[in-house]
Amino acid sequence: MNLIMFSITMTALISLILVFVAFWLPTINPDNEKLSPYECGFDPLGSARLPFSLRFFLVAILFLLFDLEIALLLPLPWGDQLYSPFITIIWASIIIILLTLGLVYEWLQGGLEWAE
Repeated sequence: MNLIMFSITMTALISLILVFVAFWLPTINPDNEKLSPYECGFDPLGSARLPFSLRFFLVAILFLLFDLEIALLLPLPWGDQLYSPFITIIWASIIIILLTLGLVYEWLQGGLEWAE
């Protein structure tokens, strides 16, 4: 028990030291040269942080949403080994119908249009 407490204490202490150093070191002496983006030795002509389209963000979120819901269907081939495979097919059908309805809704609302 004593060895476990020592290990936990040392781990917490080292973690706290590393977090403190990570927050303390960058604030020592920031200057314009360190804060500017590196462009092959040339002075930057403009801002390196270009704005991105909000439409791109929405399409990316839709992709992640549908991709995660499709991941729910991946174990479906093993559904026939369950106690009641018919209920598994019903739930899979409900998920597919919800995916299709969500896709149709986004299509009708113009969420998939890249440019207006």
